[in-house]
Amino acid sequence: MGDFGKTRRPIGHRHSLGLAMTAIALVHAAPSIAQDAIAPQESAEAVTADQIIVTGTRIARDGFQSPTPLTVVTQQEILNQSPTNNLADFINQIPALAGSTRPANSRLAISSGLAGINTMNLRNLGEVRTLVLLDGRRSVGSTITGLVDINTFPQALVKNVEIVTGGASAAYGSDAVAGVVNYVLDKKYTGFKVNADVGITDRGDGFNYSFSGAAGMDFADGRGHILVAGEYAHKDGIFEVDRGWNQIGYRTLSNPDYTADNGQPANIVVRGAGTWNSTPGSIIRSQVGGTTALRGTYFGQGGVAQQYQFGSITDSSQTVGGDWQINDTSRRIGLDATDDRRGVYGRLSYELADWVELFAEASYNWNKTLFNAGPQAATFTLQSDNAYLIQALGPAALAGVTSVSLGTSAADLPYRKNNSSREVQRYALGAGGEFAAFGNKAVWDVYAQYGQTDTHEQLRDIMNTSRLGLATDAVFAPDGSIVCRSTLTDPGNGCIPLNRLGIGVANAAAVDWIMGDPYRNQRFKQTVAGANLSVTPFATWAGDVSVAVGGEYRKEEVSGYVPPEFQSGWSVGNFRPTFGSYNVKEAYLETLIPLGFGAEFNGAVRATDYSTSGYVTTWKAGLTWQPIEDIRLRGTRSRDIRAPNLNELFQSGTSRTNTFATNTAVGQYAGATFRELTTGNLNLDPEKADTLTLGAVLQPRFLPGFSFSVDWFRTKVSDAISQFYADDIAQRCTEGFQSFCAAIVPDPEGVRDYFVSASPFNFAKVKVRGIDYEASYRVPLDKIFNGSSSNLTLRGTATNYLENTVDNGISVPVDTVGQNSGQSSTPDWIFRMSATFDTPTYSITAVGRGVSSGTYNNTYIVCTTDCPTSTAANPTINSNHIDGTFYTDLNFTAKINVGGADGQFFLNVTNLFDTDPILLPETGLSANSTYSDLLGRAFRVGVRFKTN
Repeated sequence: MGDFGKTRRPIGHRHSLGLAMTAIALVHAAPSIAQDAIAPQESAEAVTADQIIVTGTRIARDGFQSPTPLTVVTQQEILNQSPTNNLADFINQIPALAGSTRPANSRLAISSGLAGINTMNLRNLGEVRTLVLLDGRRSVGSTITGLVDINTFPQALVKNVEIVTGGASAAYGSDAVAGVVNYVLDKKYTGFKVNADVGITDRGDGFNYSFSGAAGMDFADGRGHILVAGEYAHKDGIFEVDRGWNQIGYRTLSNPDYTADNGQPANIVVRGAGTWNSTPGSIIRSQVGGTTALRGTYFGQGGVAQQYQFGSITDSSQTVGGDWQINDTSRRIGLDATDDRRGVYGRLSYELADWVELFAEASYNWNKTLFNAGPQAATFTLQSDNAYLIQALGPAALAGVTSVSLGTSAADLPYRKNNSSREVQRYALGAGGEFAAFGNKAVWDVYAQYGQTDTHEQLRDIMNTSRLGLATDAVFAPDGSIVCRSTLTDPGNGCIPLNRLGIGVANAAAVDWIMGDPYRNQRFKQTVAGANLSVTPFATWAGDVSVAVGGEYRKEEVSGYVPPEFQSGWSVGNFRPTFGSYNVKEAYLETLIPLGFGAEFNGAVRATDYSTSGYVTTWKAGLTWQPIEDIRLRGTRSRDIRAPNLNELFQSGTSRTNTFATNTAVGQYAGATFRELTTGNLNLDPEKADTLTLGAVLQPRFLPGFSFSVDWFRTKVSDAISQFYADDIAQRCTEGFQSFCAAIVPDPEGVRDYFVSASPFNFAKVKVRGIDYEASYRVPLDKIFNGSSSNLTLRGTATNYLENTVDNGISVPVDTVGQNSGQSSTPDWIFRMSATFDTPTYSITAVGRGVSSGTYNNTYIVCTTDCPTSTAANPTINSNHIDGTFYTDLNFTAKINVGGADGQFFLNVTNLFDTDPILLPETGLSANSTYSDLLGRAFRVGVRFKTN
């Protein structure tokens, strides 16, 4: 039963939900079991010229079951259960994957080049610690951090996806700290198949469609095989939030009545609140001089000045009630990106002799996304002689005023946009096969491959800070006209005055003058050559001893170009080109030794030499024991590494802009805007990780078709490469660490409140623990109903995350498990279950998936009265509960025959009951875009045809 998986993990739970989740896993769970439930040929296929099947091992021997947990997602599951036309959306539903970057949660990745990609993040240890393979070989990264974008894989040919949920550096090298995700292609496909589908949400947005086709045929009496495939997919973006869940004003405020000794919480969670210090047409936040109070004066349609009505509770940036709905920043942001992708793939193989087959393959993939990155929110200052300020308020209101400070979400300016594209090319040549050695089968392969990614990281409608400052500083000329102050002394500078006080008041020519489209072109190149040999040289009394040996050479390179005018001076972006390269040489040895009495030892060691960080050794020791046919126990201990990537080593400077958190932990910086700059570090060492997994697999003979597994896992990472970012730096400063205060200075460009400096180092420790449960049960219904040719399959998987702690050596480590606030945290439980009723003419599949409830922040102390003194490390708050979620999906597939071709008509309904996303009490989207469905109920309908 090559089912939804094969994985083994710990035993335990953190909340009362644990018992329920365990019960669900026992009844419905799926993925990890597959390795044990499937037939041997599915877990260790015949190895051809270029094939290494990922089972957590390099040993090629029929019937061998690795001690490392393995999850397999089959092609049938992909076809029946994928919620969209993008494979990554389905794979990221597996509970072992948590915190992956997707288009929906990368809206604000404006300057990093991450916007729009689909990645894999095992255990939420960080995507850079998950190794993604295509057919057992590395793939060139789609970002400077080396992340592989699943959008660039030939999805029409994916036969299955294999996920190793345990350290695998001894087998596959650097980055396999959390595990390996391998996309296996059907390289011997024969026939012709096409697929077409179209989808839309029940709100009438998010329209999407895709087409794909593949053809394969033998030639030369079956010794040769040729395979080609192509696909095109499109998805409309959703650039404004019109969902009801986003309009309730769910926020966290600083309690204005709080004092250290009055027993009240320092923070309060409320509804019906909004940001007051930024409005679509600007609002005065403060003034210098004057007798007329201008705070709260905002500018509406046509520039009309009005007084903001503050609500019942107001802090430095938000208010409850009153005019809280005026601010529009939560509505003028995107829910989903426009996405276009297309790709072609070709492969040619030829068997020269029984023991050698040659192959060549090439692929090209192109992907482009467009996303609303939010309004042009900013703070700015006007002098009292500003012409537009005088026109709006009159000279009397400005008597004695020197200047005013304002905040705006800039309704008159176009929203910021990510519009990046990526082109990925891959070429590979190789040979391999099998021959007899020592009286047994030996398997070998050699290969060389080259990959190249060309990225065009395009931003659109970005403010030039210098021009914005000049255009904002508008005064009356001697003739009474309004001009830029700078024009009075430099008439030829081209400045066009910009009115930022109101809605519908900005001069279109001025808007064009201050806006630009910064971009960065980058090229990532990867060259790999490798050789592998697996033999069974001798046997002991307990059975055959197998050995695998091999080596690999890899070179990673980055180069880029940024026009000088886009390297600085912009509100976001400020790209710098990065140049650098490193190479690595590796050799490994792995063995499988039967110990007798149903036990086997699997061990591996790998020697690795990096041109940048030197020599390192990784290893693995695993043991399986099957005392009886029904039970198999397994465990693995491994030392794994992750070497610094091109970005961490060589980045010449990446900047971003955002807003500091609004809670008391960041002190005086709460709610302030900032610009941040990060550079690389050539002195970084590889991260080291120690992983332990212990598990059991049950396949009782008295219940045919049933399989259950449980696996406990623990990974400890030392010398982790990390860095402090703006909120962390602000918190450390608030805690009294002066070196961090020195990293925050007023923004010299004057657009944001502060400028923050950052850089990576080997200083952190990370610890992750959890338990995976997986089960499957397939029942032929003829056992219940005589003559029935139908089947019922129950599958499911659940992961109980127990710990995810980062220790930076300065602040008290915080376990983020159970914190449902975003991508960097992990719910206590992530689960997925399915039930499929399959008949000769149709099939129906129901899926249930979701996460458990949790907290917003695990550092909070919840209280309403008699609260302790709030601190930066442990702030007090009146409510810290975040709901979990449960989604139901439904698939119907009818089997049809048209002109002799086997066909299927299918209908998918995602989020059948239109369940809301996980809501968060914060500004912006106010929803968890990583573990939630943001779009609501959606439909996809399509057809598939194939001939043999």
